[in-house]
Amino acid sequence: MAPRLQLEKAAWRWAETVRPEEVSQEHIETAYRIWLDPCIRGVCRRNCKGNPNCLVGIGEHIWLGEIDENSFHNIDDPNCERRKKNSFVGLTNLGATCYVNTFLQVWFLNLELRQALYLCPSTCSDYVLGDGIQEEKDYEPQTICEHLQYLFALLQNSNRRYIDPSGFVKALGLDTGQQQDAQEFSKLFMSLLEDTLSKQKNPDVRNIVQQQFCGEYAYVTVCNQCGRESKLLSKFYELELNIQGHKQLTDCISEFLKEEKLEGDNRYFCENCQSKQNATRKIRLLSLPCTLNLQLMRFVFDRQTGHKKKLNTYIGFSEILDMEPYVEHKAEPSKSQTRKPKCGKGTHCSRNAYMLVYRLQTQEKPNTTVQVPAFLQELVDRDNSKFEEWCIEMAEMRKQSVDKGKAKHEEVKELYQRLPAGAEPYEFVSLEWLQKWLDESTPTKPIDNHACLCSHDKLHPDKISIMKRISEYAADIFYSRYGGGPRLTVKALCKECVVERCRVLRLKNQLNEDYKTVNNLLKAAVKGNDGFWVGKSSLRSWRQLALEQLDEQDGDAEQSNGKMNGSTLNKDESKEERKEEEELNFNEDILCPHGELCISENERRLVSKEAWSKLQQYFPKAPEFPSYKECCSQCKILEREGEENEALHKMIANEQKTSLPNLFQDKNRPCLSNWPEDTDVLYIVSQFFVEEWRKFVRKPTRCSPVSSVGNSALLCPHGGLMFTFASMTKEDSKLIALIWPSEWQMIQKLFVVDHVIKIMRIEVGDVNPSETQYISEPKLCPECREGLLCQQQRDLREYTQATIYVHKVVDNKKVMKDSAPELNVSSSETEEDKEEAKPDGEKDPDFNQSNGGTKRQKISHQNYIAYQKQVIRRSMRHRKVRGEKALLVSANQTLKELKIQIMHAFSVAPFDQNLSIDGKILSDDCATLGTLGVIPESVILLKADEPIADYAAMDDVMQVCMPEEGFKGTGLLGH
Repeated sequence: MAPRLQLEKAAWRWAETVRPEEVSQEHIETAYRIWLDPCIRGVCRRNCKGNPNCLVGIGEHIWLGEIDENSFHNIDDPNCERRKKNSFVGLTNLGATCYVNTFLQVWFLNLELRQALYLCPSTCSDYVLGDGIQEEKDYEPQTICEHLQYLFALLQNSNRRYIDPSGFVKALGLDTGQQQDAQEFSKLFMSLLEDTLSKQKNPDVRNIVQQQFCGEYAYVTVCNQCGRESKLLSKFYELELNIQGHKQLTDCISEFLKEEKLEGDNRYFCENCQSKQNATRKIRLLSLPCTLNLQLMRFVFDRQTGHKKKLNTYIGFSEILDMEPYVEHKAEPSKSQTRKPKCGKGTHCSRNAYMLVYRLQTQEKPNTTVQVPAFLQELVDRDNSKFEEWCIEMAEMRKQSVDKGKAKHEEVKELYQRLPAGAEPYEFVSLEWLQKWLDESTPTKPIDNHACLCSHDKLHPDKISIMKRISEYAADIFYSRYGGGPRLTVKALCKECVVERCRVLRLKNQLNEDYKTVNNLLKAAVKGNDGFWVGKSSLRSWRQLALEQLDEQDGDAEQSNGKMNGSTLNKDESKEERKEEEELNFNEDILCPHGELCISENERRLVSKEAWSKLQQYFPKAPEFPSYKECCSQCKILEREGEENEALHKMIANEQKTSLPNLFQDKNRPCLSNWPEDTDVLYIVSQFFVEEWRKFVRKPTRCSPVSSVGNSALLCPHGGLMFTFASMTKEDSKLIALIWPSEWQMIQKLFVVDHVIKIMRIEVGDVNPSETQYISEPKLCPECREGLLCQQQRDLREYTQATIYVHKVVDNKKVMKDSAPELNVSSSETEEDKEEAKPDGEKDPDFNQSNGGTKRQKISHQNYIAYQKQVIRRSMRHRKVRGEKALLVSANQTLKELKIQIMHAFSVAPFDQNLSIDGKILSDDCATLGTLGVIPESVILLKADEPIADYAAMDDVMQVCMPEEGFKGTGLLGH
């Protein structure tokens, strides 16, 4: 930034000696930095900031020198999308669908499966007419088999390098953005395909899944006592192999087939011995399928963390797998390796492979060709035709872009050499527009110089840093080809702006000297009536105010919407934003609200005429008050009235405080739960009235007097009391204040009372001791009381972003883990625990105070409920104790969503959570919290199921995201 400041200082150095009225054309051109020399390419390697003559480094380098035709377009060669000879066709990854693409390719390469699918009847016959396929609409497969048919036909004979499987993925209802378990997908899809094909009449189609993928094994149990062998036959479509602790595939298979001892509590009931006996159990392979799928169980579930974890162990496997020893159940033990196994010819090692597919080798010569049915081939041919048309269209677009780029290249080479103005006539053009003209990636728009204009519709001197001076010849060509404006010739240099800047700079240089002069003038006494009133605050800060004002005038144009050689101008950016709106200008501190001279002489001072003249040079618009100017007459009247009101308020407050000392000090107050013996009657007022009255008595000059008791807030629209005797001793006690009979007599004298409310104690019956009853006057309104309670309950069940607390219980103790601190409330108090101060001017609906009096508004049932909400919220507030976790919830969220929050807070998976509230088990995951009775400030107990397995010894694990929905809601589960 320093070079630019030096450049600006040089451009305005003449202003130190030239008066504003002496500014010449030479001074103007100096201010616009036309005196700067143009830069030479090769010497100046980047654009000089602030130099309007520098035309280097604005984007011209891509057009000068040798040009690559490929730079004129962003269109790839369409032939790159063409399938190469004797190569396979790929599938587009739609986001996270690589697992789908993998299995589609595996199934496509199974020739028997492909042939069987081609034999399936198809609705495509309705799509194909006698003379070919309908041209007006695209083919849309209707079933899973039809999707596979069409995909396999394209994979076999398409001209494209890759094809889009989105139709197939959409038909299954899969989420393209969610990575799924590939092994689970394989199982579910094979089951779906087998079920779909089971309805086919052709046995070669109906049984293809079993013929290709189904094998058989037996669970064999042998009694150690009598040797009896029992078998349980079972079919399989894949073998799930544990890889933990193994390095070779053969080790994984051996573990899968190893014997298991049944002893102790796990003994086997032998039907031959008719008793429980020790035994061995193992899996015996009886037959293998033509296609053997081996699932490597890389993902295991850690119940302790609630996450799936991936085993990244290397597994070695060969291209040819000899399964004959395993079918006969002869294990081949091999030593485990501690590092990556060596892979010789025909063997592989992988730490990521999760499924291995082996094909059965036979003596027969395999069939390597499968014929695509005619109706499918016709669809493929049509797609190939569309692809060829697309290739031709892309090639033409590339050619057009290249031709356009060559023409632009010639234009730039011609014009760039003629851009420098030199001594010939010149114009100014926006740097931003020149950069966009040289930018090959965007079309050139009309020239727009409006952002560079001053208030006189000419070129602002401070915008010169974002402009470039070019020759009139080049400007004529630009405007003829692209249009726009306004054109900024030598006549666009603004003399008015230069003169004003000159004045400001001279004042800034003169400010220090004038500051000393004004200080000396302020020391002298003012004689006669020649003085002027100036605010003391303004006098203390006038130099700073003047400097800021001059800086604002000097830097207004630098708050620009344009760019300076690509960098946004933000020097002294928006000083006004840093000022408070109520900040006063010079001498406005002695203005009264009516715009006249204020009445307080302590805030102003009389200065001499000479001092005022100096100050006016810097503040010509400041309010002027000669010494003979009278103060504001309205303020004088209000001052007298205010003094009288303050005295009156003090007198009223003192009288009321003396009359009701115990009520003011909150001493010796009666209590309903411990009824005093010396009276049978107590009176009731709202607690709000008492609090407002105490505020006035404490600060009578700052608060308006309370003149009436608004007891209607405690009554229903029918005039009945809204509280029971029991509720006034408990939850509603914070809404009312009890008054002694003697105090009530004084209140009636001091205030206007709208309704009298009292509680009376009476003795009933002749039996000694007699029964005591408490009755109210007016009586309770049961209907409105019930309605109030229902409304309160609804309010508690219609909340949003409310706080609840969760305790994790272990051995009947409440503990909490220190995970996920970002979900914790930052302090022991929630937002509702903080004091809710009312803004100035906000009045309670029952005490709308104005002009020193109290005007009571009509109170409805709804008004009363609104009035109660704050007190209700305080009364039910839960004190957060150490070790708890606070969560923000809403009434309409489900229990399942709450369990997700708890999982993040406590690292307990949802299915391991046992939740309860007030002894009630929360189990319906679809129910909302409101319907389950979870209200703000509730405490929910969490009991977590402890993990059974210990995975602490797992080596080299990688955590993946939880929770998982799997394939719930997709077509794989029949939805």
